[in-house]
Amino acid sequence: MLNPNFPVIYYGGDYNPDQWPEVIWKEDMRMFKAAGINIVTLPVFSWAKLQPSEEVYDFEWLDKVMDLVAQNEIKVCLATSTAAQPAWMSKKYPDILPVDINGHKRAHGGRVNFCPNSSVYRRFSTALAKKLAERYKDYPGLAVWHIANEYGNYCYCENCAASFRAWVKQRYGTIEEVNRRWNMSFWGHTIYDWDEIVAPSHLNEMWLDNGRQCTNFQGIALDYNRFMSDSSLQCYKAEYEAIKEITPDIPVTTNLMGTFKPLDYFKWARCMDVVSWDNYPSAVEPVSNVAMRHDLMRGLKDGQPFMLMEQTPSQQNWQQYNSLKRPGVMRLWSYQAVAHGADSVMFFQLRRSFGACEKYHGAVIAHAGHENTRVFNECAKLGAELKALGDKLIGSTARSKAAIMFDWDNWWAVEFSSGPSIRLKYLEQVEKYYRCLHSMNISIDMIGIESDLSAYEVVIAPVLYMVKPGTAKRLESFVEAGGVFITTFFSGIVNENDLVTLGGYPGELRKLLGIWVEEIDALFPEAKNSIVIKEELGTMKGTYSCGMLCDLMHLEGARELAVYGSDFYAGRPALTENLYGDGRAYYIASDPEEDFLKDFIGYICGAGDIGAALDVPENVELTQRFKENKEFTFVLNHNDFAVDINLGSGCFSELITGKTAQIMLSIEPKGVAILEREI
Repeated sequence: MLNPNFPVIYYGGDYNPDQWPEVIWKEDMRMFKAAGINIVTLPVFSWAKLQPSEEVYDFEWLDKVMDLVAQNEIKVCLATSTAAQPAWMSKKYPDILPVDINGHKRAHGGRVNFCPNSSVYRRFSTALAKKLAERYKDYPGLAVWHIANEYGNYCYCENCAASFRAWVKQRYGTIEEVNRRWNMSFWGHTIYDWDEIVAPSHLNEMWLDNGRQCTNFQGIALDYNRFMSDSSLQCYKAEYEAIKEITPDIPVTTNLMGTFKPLDYFKWARCMDVVSWDNYPSAVEPVSNVAMRHDLMRGLKDGQPFMLMEQTPSQQNWQQYNSLKRPGVMRLWSYQAVAHGADSVMFFQLRRSFGACEKYHGAVIAHAGHENTRVFNECAKLGAELKALGDKLIGSTARSKAAIMFDWDNWWAVEFSSGPSIRLKYLEQVEKYYRCLHSMNISIDMIGIESDLSAYEVVIAPVLYMVKPGTAKRLESFVEAGGVFITTFFSGIVNENDLVTLGGYPGELRKLLGIWVEEIDALFPEAKNSIVIKEELGTMKGTYSCGMLCDLMHLEGARELAVYGSDFYAGRPALTENLYGDGRAYYIASDPEEDFLKDFIGYICGAGDIGAALDVPENVELTQRFKENKEFTFVLNHNDFAVDINLGSGCFSELITGKTAQIMLSIEPKGVAILEREI
């Protein structure tokens, strides 16, 4: 179990009573209870109301709301409100406002619109968090602390530049080391004094090209991303420490945003008691991408359950096309989150705003103001089901034999690179490999570069461009002990400062993979090559298409399993296997079509007896969670038609209906089943 404060699956979401007259509050409580709501998050954006001036705090209105919530036996996820500072603060202390990458000083407005290195912001935000903790430390319904909201602002002001210099000095120690790590002899950029370090922006080293941030000096830009991620984290940590000093037993979180590029969430997770995140896929987002983000959030804290802090019950307001969730989809996607490790299902928002940019964002209570709506009835049905589940699933975890490595530093570095192809997108490559495993319903852990590998049989690291200190040795140990490692083109190229590892690619991975890469060919979008299988590997035979990048490599102990089919490097290795200790390491030298990955990874997993828990039709998702001697198998039908599932000789208890399930299980369109059995 995460914490004694999580006795059941929490079901609720963001509530903004300060946007409404008090007369509506009691009606909200009635409707919350009718919907099965057992937790509310408040007050996320109320700093201006909580602190109307520098010396004045007003908690009386919040006291009334907290008392009303307690009377209705609803828990509180208490937010610190520090994501949007009051106007008086921006006016009196203009240095709190950030400077954007173009050098423009921002005015007051929006949200998360502050310099993360502003001492004024940190002083006021920490003070408010402390006062909230002091006031509500004994509140019986306090379940979770929610700091700020969706961090992610970068700033390029002089204050940040000075803080960056201090960060660099602490990291590297001397000017000489900075020049070496950043390769400052290039273009005569050698620095001789700390004050000569400037924030990389569109005023100097960086520019925007077709939506992609480019830079002359990858080492500087990479470190500035690290610094900015750390700077926002320091804001969070200041509030965290103030709260924990007063309420040490209440878990603290902040809502993350899945694969959000600006912040290194693996570093953030170390400072969070429980990971929480906001899930807002479009209607056409592949199911596997949503599943991958859930698994990534679970993986941030080594497989611990997480909180689904926000999703919409019906539609977003900020996408280009804000379609409704069709009947059954909200319920299906909610259970998908639980299936992948969520111990809460929460919404933004509980009552729909009537003004400003989120007035058309979905809510449990619509503008109609009553419960006679499709969305409310769906929410109420889900609330009743989650209540009936009680604590059965709380604290249960996944058990995966396969893992995919994900690294924010690597992501930044790959896409700061000035070549070899603008088409190379790190996240798209990770999604592609995840999608392949997901299509086979193989349980996957999304892990960091420093994660323990001992529990896995197969580890995949797509485009492991950056090899950090110790990574190669850890991978060698994993394979030597019997593990299977798979990596791809454009791997093993640089170190943690984006400096090329000399002596031939893939650098530090060369020994493990038994190859060296001489050249990398970048293909135009319309150009293709082919991968010709030399010997049958399971169902693999014949020829597959490939493109984008093609590595031209030599064998150094590895054997070729497939070769290129055309161009001047026809007949050269395109897929290799290297026996290393008791394990095997594979290198995929190009970007293959998805049928290749399905067949190849199917062969790898089949050889290791890694497979799905049940044989199910296409577009039916399977996941499992485990708790003590209980196994919970989630069957999620993403189809628009009913499916029948052969349960074989197994006998299960289906938790949602309470019925016994054996031999065959029928699941309605967009339907869900949770099968429990002892193991």
